[in-house]
Amino acid sequence: MADTGSGFSEYPLLVITLIVGATVLVLVYISSLLRSSKGEDDAKSAETEVSKKEKQRDTASSVLKSSKKKHSEKWVRDSKQSFSHPWLLTSLKGHSGEVLDMDFSSNGKFLATCAEDRSVLIWSTKNWNQKDHKSLRINIEFDYARFVKWSPDCKAFIIHKKAERVVEVYKVAKKPDGWISGVTKALTFLKHYEDDVVGLGIACNGKYIMSCSEKNELVVWDLKGEQLAKVDTYLMTTICAQISPCARFVVASGFAPDVKVWEVRFSKLGEFQQLSRAFELTGHSSGVYDVGFSADSSRMATVSKDGTWRAFNTKIEYEKGEDPHLLSSGKYNHVGSLSHLAMSPNGEVVVVASGSSLAFYSVQTGECDAVIDDIYSGPITCILFDSLGKYVLTGGEKHVRVFHNVTGYRTTIASIQGKIRQHISSAQKERMEQQIREAESFLKSIGERS
Repeated sequence: MADTGSGFSEYPLLVITLIVGATVLVLVYISSLLRSSKGEDDAKSAETEVSKKEKQRDTASSVLKSSKKKHSEKWVRDSKQSFSHPWLLTSLKGHSGEVLDMDFSSNGKFLATCAEDRSVLIWSTKNWNQKDHKSLRINIEFDYARFVKWSPDCKAFIIHKKAERVVEVYKVAKKPDGWISGVTKALTFLKHYEDDVVGLGIACNGKYIMSCSEKNELVVWDLKGEQLAKVDTYLMTTICAQISPCARFVVASGFAPDVKVWEVRFSKLGEFQQLSRAFELTGHSSGVYDVGFSADSSRMATVSKDGTWRAFNTKIEYEKGEDPHLLSSGKYNHVGSLSHLAMSPNGEVVVVASGSSLAFYSVQTGECDAVIDDIYSGPITCILFDSLGKYVLTGGEKHVRVFHNVTGYRTTIASIQGKIRQHISSAQKERMEQQIREAESFLKSIGERS
């Protein structure tokens, strides 16, 4: 009995040992599971953190790329609109469409420009050296002006509307300080043309207005819109028509190689008499795109599809059969469909615009003095000298560029030096030498040779 009790008492100890061992194993297993779970959570957390950081880097990279792209696009856009050149005085920026035509008032205080944005802008020509330029906007209803011209008294301007094909007259009111207080439409001519108009002008004597269509119909009007005369240009297609600065002539050029010139005659009492053929400018082998004049109309210049320009002495007795005399001619780089030309007021410089380039020529020598390229991303649409010949203006895109007439300073120096060699008084010589010094000083100031 004693042995049986001793064996039985060993069982509880064994059971307890087994229980404790099992408990330890369970605890170890649970601990292992917990550590594994924590490891997975830590790994997931780490992966999430890495993913967040990578996403942040991707976002930052995307923003940076976007910023760089916007900056690049802005630079390209600005570079297209910006232009610099040593001869450039300023750019007149205000239109939102392509500039088509421009004209100075006779007193030189205003410049009128018209564009495809259905507006005419009148600019003050004072202080063009400054960054900001004073201007007044006149909106054109439901259309845009193809041409704009000032009246001789500076109290009105006229336009020719592209779509409606009519002439409109606008009166200009001014403030005591001389700036414009308002502009009102005063008169609309009866519609005459069914096709595009290629020329418009007002005579400097205020006696008549001229317009011409591409279908060769040139009309002379009085200031109230009544027809005075009508003539066929016989050019097959007319490209350009203008009034000479002296108001004595109207000219037209086009598909034919010769420029037609008519005289507009009035009586001593100011009554219109007739429009009669005067003379022709000849010598080109192809159509003539444009015509330019000196201020007194004693010289005229032409530019042709044949890749040449020509300058003529038109101070002639054409009534007696005398023809214009060729002064000089030269070649230019013909680019695009149309070229434009302007002659300086003293008749010593011709500028030719072809494509987006502007070339300067000496009438005395016929040589090219300089070429300014890429003035616009598109073609130059119009060019114009100011009344003193100090500046050359170009129109195109949305801006007007104002350039110094550097070639004009050089031709002036050469012209005066030639006159000094002649027999002149000491007072004349001193005055001419002063003019040379002033021209040389200006050229030096912009880094140009004399």
